[in-house]
Amino acid sequence: MEELNELIRQYGLDEDIEHIIIPLPEIGGKKRRCFLLKRRYIRLAYPDGIFLDYPIAEVVEAIIKYPELLLSKALYLLLEEKGIDIPEIYEQRKRTEEK
Repeated sequence: MEELNELIRQYGLDEDIEHIIIPLPEIGGKKRRCFLLKRRYIRLAYPDGIFLDYPIAEVVEAIIKYPELLLSKALYLLLEEKGIDIPEIYEQRKRTEEK
């Protein structure tokens, strides 16, 4: 799991045996943290029954860049920004929202 160790070093994150711990901006003086299981991929389940797996590196970067957004929206913005092919689910939702 060298990739995970590199992520932790790159972003200065905390960790325990099972989690990568991402510090988030404080709200109302309370410390917030996001705990992600140490896995190569994180699976997001969408309400319409679709599941998508994202590399842990993209998930960590999305949380760090857009901590105030839902993870699905943060991932969409990150992928769009990087010019990575956006999964079809996003394109379908975008068309539905525009109507």
